[in-house]
Amino acid sequence: MNSLIQLNAVERHYHLGGETVRALDGVSCSIAQGEYVAIMGKSGSGKSTLMNIIGCLDTPTGGNYQLAERGVETLDDDELAQLRNDVLGFVFQSFNLLPRLDAVDNVALPLIYREGEQRTTPPERRTLAKAALERVGLGDRGDHLPNQLSGGQRQRVAIARALVNQPKVLLADEPTGNLDSKTSKEIMALFDQLAEAGTTVVLVTHEDDVADHAHRVVELRDGRILRDQTTRNGSA
Repeated sequence: MNSLIQLNAVERHYHLGGETVRALDGVSCSIAQGEYVAIMGKSGSGKSTLMNIIGCLDTPTGGNYQLAERGVETLDDDELAQLRNDVLGFVFQSFNLLPRLDAVDNVALPLIYREGEQRTTPPERRTLAKAALERVGLGDRGDHLPNQLSGGQRQRVAIARALVNQPKVLLADEPTGNLDSKTSKEIMALFDQLAEAGTTVVLVTHEDDVADHAHRVVELRDGRILRDQTTRNGSA
């Protein structure tokens, strides 16, 4: 399998009050096309910093990071934004839906930023958004506003929005953090289905039962990789 994500001795340092904080301290890791990976760690372990770097929301202060064979540190802000839109889909704990837009228009938002031959018209965007909602089981909720949807439905809308551009990598940051246990299981079952269909899934979590769904777990402590191992799902 080709490596979609390649981190080589990645460092991320912050200067606070005259002291240097090493959020990431020489992290090397690769994630291949089609892998289902959970990134774990306690608060302060560096897992959120690692997710931000993988998602091109932050850049390393040392080492190098390649996403889809492009050196991230060589790109300017516009190129980074385009890479994020072309390669990555994001799912957040807090859903991040726009309250005045219905589900279809929320899902269609990433399509607005397509450029060149990939540019779409408003009718095309709505068609693609409706298809993404169908994929997550919400084809009959397209005209609903976020406040008319349950927490689980809002997260499904967020997942559809992440999928609408057919990204190579789906990044999920604590995707069940705001959900009850029953709804969490339903959302994780959806991630399982997406992974089985070939989507590369990388999720950040501190919950063992969520990480158990992944095929591989990368655990951080003090900015370093403590363990990187295949789970029982990955070895089956």
